[in-house]
Parts: sequence; C-alpha cells; structure tokens
Amino acid sequence: MKALTNTDFHFDGQRSVYHGKVRDVYNINDDLIVMIATDRISAFDVVLPKGIPFKGQVLNQIAAQFLDKTTDICPNWKLSTPDPMVTVGLKCEGFRVEMIIRSILTGSAWREYQKGSRVLCGVQLPDGMRENERFPEPIITPTTKADEGHDMNISKEEIIAQGLVGKEDYEIMEDYTRKIFARGQEIAASRGLILVDTKYEFGKRDGKVYLIDEIHTPDSSRYFYADGYEEKFAKGEPQKQLSKEFVRQWLIEHNFMNEPGQTLPEITDEYANSVSDRYIELYEHITGQHFDKAADASDIAARIEKNVTEYLKAR
Repeated sequence: MKALTNTDFHFDGQRSVYHGKVRDVYNINDDLIVMIATDRISAFDVVLPKGIPFKGQVLNQIAAQFLDKTTDICPNWKLSTPDPMVTVGLKCEGFRVEMIIRSILTGSAWREYQKGSRVLCGVQLPDGMRENERFPEPIITPTTKADEGHDMNISKEEIIAQGLVGKEDYEIMEDYTRKIFARGQEIAASRGLILVDTKYEFGKRDGKVYLIDEIHTPDSSRYFYADGYEEKFAKGEPQKQLSKEFVRQWLIEHNFMNEPGQTLPEITDEYANSVSDRYIELYEHITGQHFDKAADASDIAARIEKNVTEYLKAR
C-alpha cells in the first residue's frame, strides 16, 4: 500500500505545522503556507486507520484546477503546486466561519427539515419541500469552524453580532460564495453533474479577503449525476451521488457512526484500493480529464520534500 498518512518535514523558514484530519499545513516565515493533502480519510469526525492511495493527489489537483478557474471572481491563496499532493500559497488569517452553500435540500439540512425545522442558519425554508428538491435559489448556511468535534450552525446575524466576521467582510464573503458556486455549477453541468452543495473558507491578508483551502472536491462538496435526477426525484428514489458519501454508507453498514460503544471496522487493503479507484473516478468525472498517477509512489515523502525544497529555494 503506497499511501502517505503522516508527515514530519522541516523546511527552511518553517515556523510551525498544523496536522488536520486530512491536510498537514506548514507555516513558512509567517508568509507562505505549504499545504500537503495526505492520503488520510475521515468520516464521522474520525480519521480512519488506513490511508487511501492517490486520494491526496486527487483532492489537491481538483482544488488547484478550481482555484485557477475562479481567479477572475476573487483572489485566492494559491501560488503553485510543486508536487501533485502539495499546494503552496499565501498565509492568510482565516475567518472562524465556513461558508456552506446549498442548491438542493439534502443531507443534514434535510434531516433538520424532517424534524420540523423551517429556519436553517437564519434562512426561512418553505413548507412542503421534499428530499432532494431544489431551492428556488441557493441558500447560504454558515457554520462555526471547530478545531475538534462538530462545526455548529450559525446565522449571518449571529456571526456579525459575535464579532466572528465584520459586516463588510461577511458581505464580501457572501458575494464571493454565490459567484464561485455559480461557476462551479456551470462547470459541473458541462460534465453531466449537479453541484449540490459545498463549503468555502476565507481569510484575510493585507486588508483583503482571500479564498483559501480546497474548493469543489468530493471531500468538501456533494455532486449528483444530472442524468436521472428529475426521474429519481419524482419517484422519491435516492440520487446517484459523486462524493465520499459511499465511505460513510460503508461504515454505517458495518455499524459505525462514531457513537459510544461502536468499533471501527477493519479497513482491508482490498477495500482501501477500491476507495482509491472511486476517488480516481470522481476526479475524472469532475475534471473531465484522465488521472495520471504520480511517479515515485515508492517514497512519497522524499518526493514531496525534494519538490517543495526546490520550489522554496527558487522563490
């Protein structure tokens, strides 16, 4: 199994490192960020014990392409991708809020709606909606960004009142969110997909709001296949999805949702490779391009260290 699950680099100028659920983030001179998309995979707020080959490359390259395709809408942090699993970009002060935008009533929003809730993050929802029904227009349902555990739903008004984001900056983020999502939907439609919902993160640098982190990946977004969407919706059938939902479903089938007393099922090499195949399939559907597996998979860490070190020296 060739998968990168841990990193311990010491780059020139390195000030600190943050190990997230999937990404390891290296701070270079408080000016640049080296973000490594590892092959770790998380579900139900737990990092699974085995890495998924090429998953990090899939996520990094999808995000890089979509960041490049939205630079006319808003500035973003990306400078370069010196390695298939690495993006280097500007260090920004991240806002403690995630901007979630939804075009269809599904997932956690549907679960809340089923319970009788008609207000989601301050957004009024109409009565009589069904699962997987389109909203008249996309809605923004922000969450607070938690270091551990679950993010919490919050309204625009609460974000501003609590001082998490200033009113002017929030309205810029909201405008960018709608425009980037519209671009993502256009690109998805050209691939026979529906971009159902996604999340964006923003930060600030030199007084300007930047789009940061990943965008439009299967880890941060939900896609439906456009073909058959209307028919399945009319019949009340589950939609064919393009996201990591299949991993969550596999865990549920093996009686794991990270609840007390539950034990993670064994992740066999065979299952990990099947997940890898699905991620590569996701890449090819979302980008419309063939996925080229990175060379030097026998020592991924050495390859990354070499590529990043050469990039930083050349700056």
